Amino acid sequence: MKFVSLMFGALLFSLSFAAQAGPLIIKYSHVVADSTPKGQAAIKFKEVAEKLLPGKVEVQVFPNSQLFGDGKEMEALLLGDVHILAPSLAKFGKYTKKIQIFDLPFLFDDIDAVGRFQNSAKGRELFTSMSDKGIIGFGYIHNGMKQLSANKPLRTPADAKGLKFRIQASDVLEAQFKAVGANPQKIAFAEVYQALQSGVVDGAENPWANIYTKKFHEVQGYITESGHGVLDYMVIANEQWWNGLPDDVKKGLSEAMTESIAYGNKVAQEEDMAFRQKVIDDKKAKLVKLTKAQRAQWREAMKPVWTKFEADIGKDLIDAAVAANEKPAKNKKADKKHSDKK
Repeated sequence: MKFVSLMFGALLFSLSFAAQAGPLIIKYSHVVADSTPKGQAAIKFKEVAEKLLPGKVEVQVFPNSQLFGDGKEMEALLLGDVHILAPSLAKFGKYTKKIQIFDLPFLFDDIDAVGRFQNSAKGRELFTSMSDKGIIGFGYIHNGMKQLSANKPLRTPADAKGLKFRIQASDVLEAQFKAVGANPQKIAFAEVYQALQSGVVDGAENPWANIYTKKFHEVQGYITESGHGVLDYMVIANEQWWNGLPDDVKKGLSEAMTESIAYGNKVAQEEDMAFRQKVIDDKKAKLVKLTKAQRAQWREAMKPVWTKFEADIGKDLIDAAVAANEKPAKNKKADKKHSDKK
């Protein structure tokens, strides 16, 4: 009943929205800074949308939880108080179990494989997986692959046994660490540094940007370059509102979405490598690189997690994700050419 009420409210908002004079006001809200990949994507969306639809739309971007924070933004979207969001994929568990696929450990070989899956037919199917809840998706913005950190080097799954790891509130992530005999602890992100510093937990998992900007590398002795999971966002809109827009406006906004998301991902890739290098240059934590055999051990140890959540996610989606690890033929040739030059 709650969702029906929210959707009815959104419909009423959409009708009044369409009747207003002047340009259509589009509120794009997010919870991070303008300087982040997500923040940059939102700014680019405003720039492109207003250029393609001069006088027809006005995009208002609200960063840093200025309108709504993590706990309220989804409800605000369904009520029509905001039109576009870009939440972390971990936030969609209550709306669809399928998006849990991005939490499965060691499913993707690297960020390129993540991109290939997200751009595939199966990956794009997830944009409509929350239609019954009044949510439509448009694209994914990367925040980087997650790396393991701890107060000891983690080279094999056995090294994690008995350690306490901070996790986001996710059943998949909880199962991930239990699979290797570790103890997952759900702790708010704002409390992670202190938890690591005081020894409340022994380790964590984060992309390079979080590791450096939140100074986790200063309170962790080792960072294992595991790339075992992905921390991404999905750009979404209120579906009732979107469906009520004129066709020409939808066309222009769709083009703006495509361009802004591509721009955000370009920024994300550049920043990910830059933050990795900053962590290395700081020399406060030692970098642990996994061999191919060691990575295979981690994947094998955590594969039961894939099976555990297969019914909720769908075997077809998991198979498509695994297939995305296969590089396109042209890339294989390029890799071989590069290898021959060594």
